[in-house]
Amino acid sequence: MKILDYTKQLFSKERRIYYDKVFWIAMIVLVILSMITMYSAGSQLAHKAIAHGVSHLSPFYSHVAFLLMGLVVAYFVQMLPSWLIRGAAYALLVFSIICLFLTFVPGLGVTINGARRWLRLGIVFQPSELAKISLIIVASDLLARMQGKEPKQRRKLLLWVLSLTVVICGVIMLSNLSTALLLGAIVFILMYLARVDWRVLGGIIMVAVMLLIGGYLIVENVYIKPGRELTGPFSRATTWVSRIDRKVASKKEEKTDTKLVINDSNRQEMCAKIAIARGSKTPLGVGPGNSKERDYLPLAFEDYIFAIYTEELGIVGAIVLIFFYLMILFRACTTSNRFDDHAAMLMVMGLGLMITLQAFVSMAVATGLGPVTGQPLPLFSRGGTGIIIASVYFGIMMAVSREQNELKAQSKAAEEESKREEIIVM
Repeated sequence: MKILDYTKQLFSKERRIYYDKVFWIAMIVLVILSMITMYSAGSQLAHKAIAHGVSHLSPFYSHVAFLLMGLVVAYFVQMLPSWLIRGAAYALLVFSIICLFLTFVPGLGVTINGARRWLRLGIVFQPSELAKISLIIVASDLLARMQGKEPKQRRKLLLWVLSLTVVICGVIMLSNLSTALLLGAIVFILMYLARVDWRVLGGIIMVAVMLLIGGYLIVENVYIKPGRELTGPFSRATTWVSRIDRKVASKKEEKTDTKLVINDSNRQEMCAKIAIARGSKTPLGVGPGNSKERDYLPLAFEDYIFAIYTEELGIVGAIVLIFFYLMILFRACTTSNRFDDHAAMLMVMGLGLMITLQAFVSMAVATGLGPVTGQPLPLFSRGGTGIIIASVYFGIMMAVSREQNELKAQSKAAEEESKREEIIVM
């Protein structure tokens, strides 16, 4: 009965006034824009669907179904108390670590586009998405527990944060370097917000820079230049270095006719630039459904969906999209600043940073400002796991905001009651 009463209380009309409308507006706008964009960006999937004898709209319907499911998930997650979310994150972290290692088991791990990032356990999903959200929440909780502790206890908790980050980012790095770097950067920012000693932070930066530069030089001079093949768990290292080399070389090239040649190595980058250039001819682009590059841009529905979005909605649409992603980050900042629970504050900041930074990295790749990374655009790129986890991000941030609003209202009511009692006594 207690569980039933608590559930009714959560869904009562009185509590709806505490829902975070800013987060909801941002999420709903992104979902609507995602539907509009995927209708065009999924044209290649539509051709495949027709070849398999199903409706050309089935990929679009699937994407819309995941988006609607994400809205439902976010709605229910926002009802959960923050302490329950933090507790569940520990179990999810253990599960995600096991799943990350299982991706390397033949028959369980699924390789798509040369990357072994997916796991088949009844359904196909990306364990790295589960690891990202669980590590951010667990790291936030452990860093919050450091406050007010003795130096020995602080070092122990910090060691746990560093160990978990190294293990998870290390495994993710074998198939997705950009995700590992992004996740590691966010944990580092959380450590800074938790006021970890600057000497520790400086040491982490030095070690990370040395490892990245050392790894780049080894792969470049030992494998790529001599033309040797790199095998084993780090086999994708040559792909990463080659992308960086190609990006650096393209920046050094003069504007010649050869630079405009489209080949297998630069097809994605060139088609994305053409799509953005075509959409920039007018402020509002070529209009929804009028994209031409959607049929030529490989994986237009995933890593380069921002290029199709800009082609159809123009610079105005791009500014609107950037505005709403920034709105998420700013709202996360204001929510965390008003919350007394330090763990909840760090959790909201970490999740807000993950959504926003991942979006900006994806946009930078599509516009040619960075090397190809394979980062999806949150709530836009096709992929059920990514959409549902991004929706959980929103739900958790809204849950913390709801708690903050409720506590603020209770505190105000208590103050008013205290004043009334004083008046009666007088």
